[in-house]
Amino acid sequence: MDDADTQHIGLVGLGTMGAALALNMAEKGASVVVYNRSGDVTSTFMADAGALADRLTPADSPAALFAALAPPRAIVLMVTAGAAVDAVIEGLLPHLDRGDAIIDGGNADFHDTRRRESALAEKGIAFLGMGVSGGEEGARHGPSIMVGGSAGAYDRIAPVLEAIAARYKDDPCVAHLGSDGAGHFVKTVHNGIEYADMQLIAEIYGILRYGQGRGVDDIAELFEAWNFGPLQSYLVEITAKILRAVDPLTGGPVVDVIVDSAGQKGTGRWTLIEALRLGQSASTIEAAVGARSWSALRAARTAGAGLFPADGMRCHPLLDTDLEAAFLAARIVAYGQGFQLLRAASDEYGWNINQPRVAEIWRAGCIIRSALLDEIAHALRDDPPEGLVIFSPVLAARLTESLPALRRVASSALAGGLPAPALASALGYFDTMRTARGTTDLIQAQRDFFGAHGFERLDGGEGRHGPWHGPKAGA
Repeated sequence: MDDADTQHIGLVGLGTMGAALALNMAEKGASVVVYNRSGDVTSTFMADAGALADRLTPADSPAALFAALAPPRAIVLMVTAGAAVDAVIEGLLPHLDRGDAIIDGGNADFHDTRRRESALAEKGIAFLGMGVSGGEEGARHGPSIMVGGSAGAYDRIAPVLEAIAARYKDDPCVAHLGSDGAGHFVKTVHNGIEYADMQLIAEIYGILRYGQGRGVDDIAELFEAWNFGPLQSYLVEITAKILRAVDPLTGGPVVDVIVDSAGQKGTGRWTLIEALRLGQSASTIEAAVGARSWSALRAARTAGAGLFPADGMRCHPLLDTDLEAAFLAARIVAYGQGFQLLRAASDEYGWNINQPRVAEIWRAGCIIRSALLDEIAHALRDDPPEGLVIFSPVLAARLTESLPALRRVASSALAGGLPAPALASALGYFDTMRTARGTTDLIQAQRDFFGAHGFERLDGGEGRHGPWHGPKAGA
């Protein structure tokens, strides 16, 4: 790899993210061989690379890509998740040698990553799943990077990844998190938390705009102020900027001319599916995914507005400090549910994910970067009771202080007819997790009554049945 006639790393796929990542690598000193199925895309990319073109070598075929790389080769794939990844791997296979490594940098389903890793391992080829967060800007100037797969293969490319990753107080936001699909699973959960965080912000905005009748500039000013406190985060920062933006056609706020229907690419749904498979709760994320699905039903919502006209949709007056505290409490719950899911998956798949390290590499570069993550990292390193973030002393104290505000805000929104599913879900989860004896005893009794499923008694014994139908014949 030190030979001047060879290159450090290969990259396939010069879309928005792939092109940005290749330029980042080149800027940080790596020599990169780039290949795209469409040669025109490669030519345009090279023409636009400027001074960095000297560290970039275009390849017009997989064979040319491999010829420019010294074995053992490392090739990053930045192509659309799913069948496209399998097709690219199939095209590369004739050129791969034992010891080579493929790194999938897309938003892959971690089950696909596990399958590919297993299949390629039989051929002596390493396959790494690499979650990359931060969007185009992050990919170009410093993303958060989550890697799963062979530790040995990771060590070979770690210098490049550490060079291009975002930094938090000089700590590169990249880590090897476990075998096979660990990295892609962590990225999936990151995106699930991202869904929840964005939905919470949208609900707070809705309460302010439609429940309190406040202007867009006023709301933007509030988010700007919040970004200097415990809510400091990338998403709060850009929300203020979005609300300040003016539409050049109407002269009004840009947000007012945007269709109120949000899409999703699947990672939020994947988070929920895996939570259900693992018997875990991700209720705040589920509320966010559901809200996006409901947002797509614009015709139905318009019909509903005619059938069930809102009575003003106004909340009781709320203090800015209450809204800030409510948002913080719900955010702590949402992040906590995400880390609870990481712990369950790590146990299920034997990944041994270092959860504090996950929180640390999310502190910069990624979409959910926030001041809260530093506290979460410290909380997880202190091994909170039952492994739950919300039970750590520092965050438990924050919740104790902020929960009354969450109750006031959520109840005010619901009483005023304003949708706040994520705020309400966060509150419901918290109340459940602080209830030593709940009401599932009745559900267990119901299951036994209609299905003879049995139940466990408090005084011992499993598979017991209740006296629902009288003594059985022959008893």
